[in-house]
Amino acid sequence: MCGIVGYIGKRDVAPLLLEGLQRLEYRGYDSAGVVITSPKATGLKMVKAKGRVRDLEARVPKRFTGTTGIAHTRWATHGAPSDENAHPHLDGENKVAVVHNGIIDNASELRAKLTADGVEFRSETDTEVITHLIARSTAEKLEDRVREALRHIEGTYGIAVLHADFNDRIVVARNGSPVVLGIGEKEMFVASDVAALVSHTRQVVTLDDGEMATIKADDYRTYTTEGSRTSAEPTTVEWEAESYDMGGHDTYMHKEIFEQPDAVDRVLRGRIDDRFATVHLGGLNLDAHDARKVRRVKILGCGTSYHAGMIGAQMIEELARIPADAEPASEFRYRNAVVDPDTLYVAVSQSGETYDVLAAVQELKRKGARVFGVVNVVGSAIAREADAGVYVHAGPEVCVVSTKCFTNTTVAFALLALHLGRIRDLSASDGKRIIAGLRQLPAQIEQMLAREDEIKKLAEEYADARSMLFIGRVRGYPVAREASLKLKEISYIHAEAYPASELKHGPLALIEPALPTVAIVPDDDLLEKNRAALEEIKARSGKILAVAHQEQEKADHTIVVPKNEDELDPILMGIPLQLLAYHTALVLGRDIDKPRNLAKSVTVE
Repeated sequence: MCGIVGYIGKRDVAPLLLEGLQRLEYRGYDSAGVVITSPKATGLKMVKAKGRVRDLEARVPKRFTGTTGIAHTRWATHGAPSDENAHPHLDGENKVAVVHNGIIDNASELRAKLTADGVEFRSETDTEVITHLIARSTAEKLEDRVREALRHIEGTYGIAVLHADFNDRIVVARNGSPVVLGIGEKEMFVASDVAALVSHTRQVVTLDDGEMATIKADDYRTYTTEGSRTSAEPTTVEWEAESYDMGGHDTYMHKEIFEQPDAVDRVLRGRIDDRFATVHLGGLNLDAHDARKVRRVKILGCGTSYHAGMIGAQMIEELARIPADAEPASEFRYRNAVVDPDTLYVAVSQSGETYDVLAAVQELKRKGARVFGVVNVVGSAIAREADAGVYVHAGPEVCVVSTKCFTNTTVAFALLALHLGRIRDLSASDGKRIIAGLRQLPAQIEQMLAREDEIKKLAEEYADARSMLFIGRVRGYPVAREASLKLKEISYIHAEAYPASELKHGPLALIEPALPTVAIVPDDDLLEKNRAALEEIKARSGKILAVAHQEQEKADHTIVVPKNEDELDPILMGIPLQLLAYHTALVLGRDIDKPRNLAKSVTVE
């Protein structure tokens, strides 16, 4: 997996493909490649390179011209990063080229059969299997050759196929990995992410699982893998190309952290109902009668989205008094969970394409569950699969690690909790209190961001730590989880999070001067309990950085955060810890936007 770009039209294709790959660099990758042709060409021309897109660009010869092509950035799954394992992959006669996102589960079996039939493989990848299956088909049409090959495939894929004998078209297919068509003027595009398309067109068609498409310069058609025509209609992408630029910041992560006041304002805009002290969430399709039937809320996400779900579950319990919990979707889908008709399931994903979350949604739908989506990308797979949902309106997030989308997702959960609460037993006065707190958030985030220099100095103080412990209690624990994840993702410092109440049950053995502790200490009814945890750490000579609403006597350093309503405090307390992770990584010279081994949208297991 990672990024697919394709083009067919009249323009010189190589610069367009390279530009598209650069737009997808944020997704994380280790090699790249491009293959091109044109209606008058007699074959395919290909260049591949381990490393960055700039390394590929350096290898492209001056006379590398054509009007049709596909390109790819690869994140290694089968086989180490290398020129040979980079996509595209060709067959033995150099007629068929394939780029692929996803994982072919039965690749080893198919590879063994093809090898026994005399096929010689050039790479270690699972993708090359697809290439040879297409090449060995004798069907008259390229579409039928691709369809025949896919019948042998088990697993996930988003593919684009180019064939020297059918150089007036590109054939694409999707099963579990995104494929988006871009509609231009007598030219067509294909990509795995709209980021590669928006500088050329905002009219897109998103394929569903089990769907294929043929694109030509002046036309496209969509159909199922069984051959039945489908009627996919173009939609308009709401984000401009400029949204994907750095906007004067040194990194996308820095830009996105500082976009949070505006992003939070967007997720609130038009949704607050002052008259009834509640909110309007038009995408929910959940009337008061149905909402009162909900007996439990189960939130499913992965990584940062899971942590946002933990915060969301607490807010739903506190404001709506409905039992709620969050669980990693990657675990839920395999544990044969009991699906309760009175439970509302909420799937959380920034991209809306996270494979484990999507698979959980599909399994829940198969069992008759009601599933809501909380996603950022309009028209994404989870948004389409879910019965209803809420868009978080964070705007494009380019850095691999999530910041503004995490914050907006927690705010979206606050809106959902308020909505459910006011339908049930939350008083109007409490509704007004929460609304007032929500309206304060953008300005309070601005206050935190204005103290970047202070947090930068703290990062310099703690950057030499080999490991860090993050602790929090109840509302503070999900914040500790997310902050620990951010630090390890981009600084590569080992970090783990524990409930502060669990210190005496094991983690206290780790406390020493060389292990700093970051403590989340909100000014709520557990303040004294949290202070007692600081006493325990300090008694064992532990170094403490507190994130709190007032200076903490036992802490070596305190980041003071503006106070909001108790239920909303976790949203704010994560902001300075994003900056702490960022500046720690900066001190250590890390590649902040593209941390090693990670991809932005995880579309494989």
